[in-house]
Amino acid sequence: MVDSGGIVSLAAGWMSPTDPKSPVIEAPPDGPSEPPVSDRALKLRVRQQEILAELGVVALRGTPFLELLDKAVQLAAEGLEAEFCKILEYIPSEKRLLMRAGVGWDAGVVGKASVGADLESPAGFALHTGKPVISNQLENERRFRTSELLASHGVRRAINVILQGDGVAFGVLEVDSKSEGDFSENDIAFLQGAANIIGMAIERRRYERNLKAALEHQQVLVKEINHRVKNSLQLVASMLSLHAGAQDDPSINQILGDASARVGAISRAHDRLYRGSDVARIELQAYLSDICRDLTDATPGCPVVFGSTGPISMATDRAIRLALLVTELVTNAAKHSYGEAGKGEVRVQLSRNDETTARVSVSDEGVGLPDAFTLDKPSGFGTRLIKILAEQMGAEVIVERPQRGTAFVVTMSLDPDSGP
Repeated sequence: MVDSGGIVSLAAGWMSPTDPKSPVIEAPPDGPSEPPVSDRALKLRVRQQEILAELGVVALRGTPFLELLDKAVQLAAEGLEAEFCKILEYIPSEKRLLMRAGVGWDAGVVGKASVGADLESPAGFALHTGKPVISNQLENERRFRTSELLASHGVRRAINVILQGDGVAFGVLEVDSKSEGDFSENDIAFLQGAANIIGMAIERRRYERNLKAALEHQQVLVKEINHRVKNSLQLVASMLSLHAGAQDDPSINQILGDASARVGAISRAHDRLYRGSDVARIELQAYLSDICRDLTDATPGCPVVFGSTGPISMATDRAIRLALLVTELVTNAAKHSYGEAGKGEVRVQLSRNDETTARVSVSDEGVGLPDAFTLDKPSGFGTRLIKILAEQMGAEVIVERPQRGTAFVVTMSLDPDSGP
């Protein structure tokens, strides 16, 4: 390491070497400190401003992170008319700076090569002090060591600036060149501007990753809650079923059996939430199919046949109410449609009306309803519950009376904010 005329600090004009905010740069040769600006230099400054604007647009577009880094090193090298550029990420556990992106380097270097992150490394000094570092004559550099990576690529001058996130440094942006010449304060301004844009993108990525992790944790918690609720509801349904089987009074037995079926419908909804990826919505085709299968087991001699025209998604709260409503309709049909024989199918059909509404029909081919029956004046608990659930959903329930049997047709909106 050699000292090419000493190393001093600059900010605006020549400043004291102890100035904490000034960049570390080699002292200029004797002569005017501010030579006239040539047309070529002026065009380069204009191009640098264009590059910063272009890089800002790329960052704002939400470009994938590694793609953004690749674009950044290309533009930074172009802006300083250099052959090499790299982004070094600080790895605290190794106290090294890993090349995450680069341009101009030999194959196999990017993603594998690293340099020291101590104060004797130009990149490490920039990282730990926040000061930009310029070394215009690496062969004469005494304060900092020259890495093997730079030496093997014939680099003669380098410039480093910190890549700063929100209070946490990501690493360093470095531009290197094999050509003669000097990097200047103007180059620092350009390179730091590029680093600031990259730093904002890095910080946004950190926020997005933290937010994603928080959301994933929240989803795990919600699924665990639904899993436990499902298990608790299954336990309640089983207890009601056991109590029903122990009753000598058929009416009490029926009441407990119906209650068990209602609790089971809610339990199956939580089971679907636990197993699915979306806790806000339930896929109705699979959900109602499970309910009808369970209802078949609960209504001996009266199989429940389910049909659907295709998958339909509905908000969870509405889907649970719909399941309870279907459970009541099927249970009532199984109890009353086929008289004392109690034998016959109950059909449940799910279909979509349009983009925002769907319909479910529950039908049988039994003895039919009494002429005086109407949902406007429900007579039993089951029909009262049907009316209440339909009102809560904003659904419309129509009673159809074909030549054989009865059909209840429920038309409802899939959007909780609109009507049927």
